[in-house]
Amino acid sequence: MSGEPEVTRTPEEEEEEEIKSSYKPPPEKTIDEILAADQEDESLRKYKEALLGEAQAGAVIVDPNDPRRVIVKKLALCVTGRDDVELDLSGDLTDLKKQVFVIKEGVQYRIRIDFIVQREIVHGLKYVQKTYRLGVPVDKMTHMVGSYPPKTEIQSYTTPPEDAPSGMVARGSYSVNSLFTDDDKNVHLQWEWCFDIKKDWKD
Repeated sequence: MSGEPEVTRTPEEEEEEEIKSSYKPPPEKTIDEILAADQEDESLRKYKEALLGEAQAGAVIVDPNDPRRVIVKKLALCVTGRDDVELDLSGDLTDLKKQVFVIKEGVQYRIRIDFIVQREIVHGLKYVQKTYRLGVPVDKMTHMVGSYPPKTEIQSYTTPPEDAPSGMVARGSYSVNSLFTDDDKNVHLQWEWCFDIKKDWKD
């Protein structure tokens, strides 16, 4: 039987293919280059200065010992009427699997990512989340977070609302692989965490 042999991709190659954008990102520019452009347009110049804020005064460096431009600090599970449940992403990421979120079946929730941008503007941030049950992928979502200037304070992105699965079949333990990346395929942070779907919050 003739024909081309089937090409099998590794999970890493599939991941790289999945996070590729369908558009070509604009060329990356420094803060100085952005401010220098369109100087003759007074309204545009003022708009850019207001948008960039403290970043225009020079490189914003929150942690001089950390060379990264994006420092992911925290993931929070947000449900209306309940306190946010948070995961600290600044420590040992291997400990995250020991902290299991409990989610009531059918409830609507959001995920908030807290992060710091330092040194330069970061373009086209993306949050990619893959959910597995018993090692089998059951859900995947990719959210365009956007472009952010460096700031001394924490910046946040909250996903649109998601409905947790419901029913006896849906109850059980799930593992999640989360990835914070950008248009240039820089992996700012990749981590794994877990949650349980239960009949009730205290079930």
